Amino acid sequence: MVKGRRGRGEDMGKIERIIEEINELRPVSEIGNRVTEIISNPNSSLAELVDVIKYDQGMTANLLRICNSAYFGLKNKIVSIKQAVAYLGLNKVASLVVLGHSADNFKKAQVGYDLNEGELWRYSVSSALIAEDLAETKRLKNISLIFTSALLKDIGKVILSAYVKDSFEDINKAVQDRGLTFVDAEKEVIGIDHAELGARVAERWNFNPAMVDIIRNHHDPDKAPPDDLSIPIVYLADSICMMIGIGVGSDGLAYRYHQDIVDRLNFSDIDLQKTIANFWVKIKAVEELISLSKGD
Repeated sequence: MVKGRRGRGEDMGKIERIIEEINELRPVSEIGNRVTEIISNPNSSLAELVDVIKYDQGMTANLLRICNSAYFGLKNKIVSIKQAVAYLGLNKVASLVVLGHSADNFKKAQVGYDLNEGELWRYSVSSALIAEDLAETKRLKNISLIFTSALLKDIGKVILSAYVKDSFEDINKAVQDRGLTFVDAEKEVIGIDHAELGARVAERWNFNPAMVDIIRNHHDPDKAPPDDLSIPIVYLADSICMMIGIGVGSDGLAYRYHQDIVDRLNFSDIDLQKTIANFWVKIKAVEELISLSKGD
């Protein structure tokens, strides 16, 4: 339990120990990193993605299994990576590759955030799918980058969960008594919050700077440049998940709602209703998708 005022040296030492735990996560493979580079470049081609994936047997098998799942409901079976990319498109296939590569880090229970086994993964996938739908509605060019950032934005929780559990009384007191957001209370009590820690993970894994920025600021969309909709869309997807009761956990109701950011996106009520309706229509297939992506 964290009590009293700590010295700066004590804080820095603790933060350094926390950051070192990044090494305990399953890192993104060289191929996974190459895929993130491809989705970060709007000029990338379908052929580039095929050339990266086709020689990895495990990735190929998992991707074909997901493509042929009920989630997509394809009439004809997909039998090759080239066919999958041609049928589904670069954005969708790249997102599925990252999805399949990320499950192991998220599937354990995160006790500090009151999330049972599989809940953080289900929430992360749901947030990514909603962000993808919102980005498609806006016809943005960086849809896969937004999907991946939304999927991985809470990777910091995987490391920070134990520290939140040990300090929960102090964190909750700061939220309840002083009106801090959960992320601000994390930073004050522990010395670092899950969004910043997630950004440090993304930097350690050599992710595109735009993805690092989205992960770092997904609770603070006011920091997004005026012409960039990526952070606001990921923030809105996060808010929609909370609104429909996915991934709420111990921290879900202690974040600040930014109405000005939602207004800036200029989605109509009908747009948002369609996004939510699309998600619920697919929810059973999403559960299968999550199971498949974990290789269960």
